[in-house]
Parts: sequence; C-alpha cells; structure tokens
Amino acid sequence: MNDFTEVMSVDDLPEGAMTAVMAEGHNILLAHVGGSFYATQEHCPHMGGNLAKGVLDGAVVTCPLHHSQFDVTTGSVVRWTDWTGALDSVSEAIRHPRPLVTYAVAVADGKVLVGPANPVAGE
Repeated sequence: MNDFTEVMSVDDLPEGAMTAVMAEGHNILLAHVGGSFYATQEHCPHMGGNLAKGVLDGAVVTCPLHHSQFDVTTGSVVRWTDWTGALDSVSEAIRHPRPLVTYAVAVADGKVLVGPANPVAGE
C-alpha cells in the first residue's frame, strides 16, 4: 500500500475493540486502544490464525489458535505460544518468533485511514 485508504468511521469501533478490515487488498486488524487506532496484519505469523477472532486485552491481542500474543501498538511479540518444554523449543526452531507487520494509521474528518506498512525494527 502506498496511499491511505478509508476503512471506517471512528464511531464504528468502540474503545477496547478490534475488527478486520480491507485496505487496498490487504487483510488488516484494526484496534482501538487508549484513544488511538492501530493497524496490523490480520493473520498471526506463527501459524496463520485469524487475530480478529482472538481476544484483545488492553493492547495485547491473543491468537485463537496457539495463543500467541502481540502488542498491537508496536507489533512486538509478547508470547510466541502457550506451549511449554520441548514443544515450545521445536515450535520456535520451526517458526522463529516474528512481530506483526504494522501499518500507518491516520484519522481525518471522523474517518480512520490505513496507510503503508511501517518499517520493521532492525531492517
């Protein structure tokens, strides 16, 4: 995405909620946290779970598949899975923890707009 795309009215997403939206063919998770809107990729980088069907607790979204957790404000990994022991080690070896892709968000004239992906830290 190179431009900002209107995805909804600010009144359509209550504080503390999240929803799936489309912006220029991209599946986006939009969250309303602390009075601001945040946009990330909609699918979990662990095993592709639909984060919009997960749970948002404050700024942390939990994937419904393997309970991976991410901070929607930064995309950072909070917990890769809820697995323990050898299963967790194998999971991390196969699918190294990766943050969510985040997108620029703007609010104008009562509308939420999603823009280009933000740079990934370390790249």
